[in-house]
Amino acid sequence: MAAPMELSCWGGDWGLPSLHPESLTVMAYAKFAGAPLTVNTINNSWRAPKGDVPILISEGIVISQPAKILNFLRRQKYNADYELSAKQGADTLAYIALLEEKLLPALLHTFWVEAENYCSVTKPWFASRIAFPLSLYLPGKMSREALNRILLTRGGPPLYSLTEVEAQIYRDAKECLNLLSKRLGTSQFFFGDTPTTLDAFVFGFLAPIYKVCFPRVQLQEHLKQLPNLCRFCDDILTCYFRLTLSGHSPAGQDTADANLQKLTQLVNKESNLIEKMDDNLRKSPQHPPRKLTTLKLAAGGEEGSPLNRLSP
Repeated sequence: MAAPMELSCWGGDWGLPSLHPESLTVMAYAKFAGAPLTVNTINNSWRAPKGDVPILISEGIVISQPAKILNFLRRQKYNADYELSAKQGADTLAYIALLEEKLLPALLHTFWVEAENYCSVTKPWFASRIAFPLSLYLPGKMSREALNRILLTRGGPPLYSLTEVEAQIYRDAKECLNLLSKRLGTSQFFFGDTPTTLDAFVFGFLAPIYKVCFPRVQLQEHLKQLPNLCRFCDDILTCYFRLTLSGHSPAGQDTADANLQKLTQLVNKESNLIEKMDDNLRKSPQHPPRKLTTLKLAAGGEEGSPLNRLSP
């Protein structure tokens, strides 16, 4: 019997099991390999044993970072790459490096640095899931860390200003998306009909860009012009996370339908009650409206007004 394994990660929204790319990568790989993970949603990364999420815990062993977690799962005989050749394994490593170099900076910028996206979506979402007073501090800390990570890898010569860095990282990200689309082609997954580590990483990076509703969506707009990558994300959500394109699980959809039915019944009852009240009012004796007494000014004009007499 396999040892129990628990994965701690950020929660999800917009039809995603998690908004966190690294968490999505591990969750997808576990689904592909059939690893029985118990997923625990955390509300701030400081509660995780090592600080960074996702975190895998098994028999007292604590593992962070997606690559190390996936290696641990492989040692437990949950290997999604079992049928890959040596060349396909090398291609996997090359494409993962491409994702981290070309796509990750733009993903971080979209979520954490782009001011309109951060203020209207990212910050409120994370703050609403973090206990006070950390909700006032932790999103800003995560934003600063994302910017520092971008500048550390992309902020040197010949790019000196933040505007130049932004333009370059989005050019690189769009080029990366084009390469991924060309590599996927008409296949269901990157190495045929079976998902592998590469599919888990690509899904983890693409799904948040594809699904989250941002006001500034230049990267999302480019992704949606590549229908095979969009279909790739939708298929994984539907087949492995049992989510429809609207983001509801079948059970969740049943619950939503039941709640809608109850709400409709309540509205109908309220409408019937209002109609009865209207009938009763129409049948009740009607009294003519009372006329308000008009105050007449004294002969002296406004000086005789009661209001003026109250004034000092």
